[in-house]
Amino acid sequence: MAATETLDLNQVRAFVRVMETGSFTAAARTLGLPKSSVSRRVSALEKSLRSRLLQRGTRKLVLTEAGRLYFERARASLAGLAEANAAVTDMSKEIAGPIRFTAGGDNTGLIAGLISEFLGRYPKVQLDVVLTPRRVDLVNEGFDLALRAGPLVDSSLVVRRVGRSDHGLFASRAYLHKAGKPQRVSDLARHRFVLFGEPHERDHLRLTGPHGDETVKVQGPLVVHEVSFAADAITAGIGIGLVPEAYFGWAKTGGSRFPSRDLVRVLPDHRVTGSDVSLVSPPTAYEPTRVGLLRDFLAERLHPLMQACTVAAEEKRTSRRLTEERVSQRRVRIAERTAPVQRVR
Repeated sequence: MAATETLDLNQVRAFVRVMETGSFTAAARTLGLPKSSVSRRVSALEKSLRSRLLQRGTRKLVLTEAGRLYFERARASLAGLAEANAAVTDMSKEIAGPIRFTAGGDNTGLIAGLISEFLGRYPKVQLDVVLTPRRVDLVNEGFDLALRAGPLVDSSLVVRRVGRSDHGLFASRAYLHKAGKPQRVSDLARHRFVLFGEPHERDHLRLTGPHGDETVKVQGPLVVHEVSFAADAITAGIGIGLVPEAYFGWAKTGGSRFPSRDLVRVLPDHRVTGSDVSLVSPPTAYEPTRVGLLRDFLAERLHPLMQACTVAAEEKRTSRRLTEERVSQRRVRIAERTAPVQRVR
């Protein structure tokens, strides 16, 4: 009879756990077994395979060459079996269990509303939500799903794009009354700003407008790292600042306490081209159904919201340009009618 036909998975699991923990004592503790039982299982596995897997030293365990090869493949196989069991079990029961989700700290109000709706559908799901400006390591920190803006460095992540977030310049009415309203990009250099972003990029604005891209150097007394705090600081009159058009559009519809009526769009035909917003997951052979459902739900809600805000902002820019063109043409016609007629002698 072949050796693989007589394998006991309990023996394999004991060997793998011994090598993962570094000792028979630690392995016994995690398996909930006596140390002698773990030792007997590993010895039985070696006897079944007719091969020595490890050298039992006085201070540490050392894998033989056969043991190293067996450990790597056995550990991967046990993980695969666990995923297969989870997949079948997940199919046979209702949607329940934990999900670890992370997003930027400036998504507080929006995410809370969406999660409330999701938990209303699946009340037995338990969501562990971490909102932080830090880019977490999904794999090593055990996250199932993340909402991220910007370029994705890790190409192994599973990505679902939900939209793009452009930024516009905003200021409070009180600030503009005191400092004056900028009429062109170059005017921004003499204004105070609520600065946002990394040190090497926050003091230079690259704005896209009717005449292409323009860059201006800006300065200000306050540096922030979250959109919600930036919006509050701008509203308080500290200076001009960037706010994502999608965030402003959502807030304006009553989605948050954000006092949008107190803010004025500055240079409304100009914007900072934003980055992609995506839902990302760590690579895995099996993903629980509940995680896929949360991804689909968030994508279905966020994509039309972001698309609508982008379209609305573009329509406003187009409408303003057409209005300005009509006013300019009317002025030209009035000037032509009222111009003095020169008599030819």
